[in-house]
Amino acid sequence: MVAHRTDLDVAAIAAAIGDPARAQMLCSLLDGCARTATELAALADVGASTASGHFARLREQGLVEIAVQGKHRYYRLANDDVAAALEALLVVAGVKGKPFKPTTPTDMCHARTCYDHMAGDIGVGIHDRLIAKRFLARQDQDYVLTKSGETFMQEIGLDVDAAQNKRRSFAKPCMDWSARRPHLGGALGAALLAHVLQHGWVEKDLDSRVLRITSKGSKPLEKLFGWPARTV
Repeated sequence: MVAHRTDLDVAAIAAAIGDPARAQMLCSLLDGCARTATELAALADVGASTASGHFARLREQGLVEIAVQGKHRYYRLANDDVAAALEALLVVAGVKGKPFKPTTPTDMCHARTCYDHMAGDIGVGIHDRLIAKRFLARQDQDYVLTKSGETFMQEIGLDVDAAQNKRRSFAKPCMDWSARRPHLGGALGAALLAHVLQHGWVEKDLDSRVLRITSKGSKPLEKLFGWPARTV
């Protein structure tokens, strides 16, 4: 009976992946970048109502998850196991995935503000570095600082207590609309932006949300966050 149930579960997932439109959507997410419902519908060449049914099926089978950012809903693969399964199927099929190519201007892609925190490639890079170093840990939909993370923030001179006492989320993933991967939002993200501005490591562009890395900031940003930043 257990074997029969397993067979049915595998068949249900295979059927969800096996539809050409859904397979196209899933494979487009293999680069780790999230996409909107409109973009995925266009990629699969289906209408909005048809796409909605496909999304429901993919979510039902645990293949995708939704990240809500303001009025936008971004879809991404549910986990690494889903990505590994799709990669294996692509190898068998002899097909290569296509990387995501943003249409955002280069300067905006590289570094900019998102409300009161850093976004663009540098924002995503800092987020990924903090996760990789295990300075941040997931707690429900947000992040908390680990003990090593608290030590790191104190060593660079950031007032963690002040950020934690703000009447807002302390730290959370914020979907980056150019990279389509999360950067760091919340009070901690705002405190980091204020910190690098105060030290003169980055400068705000006068006419846009672009952030420019200064010659003074290049080395400390690379040392602290492993990010080889372009300078002004």
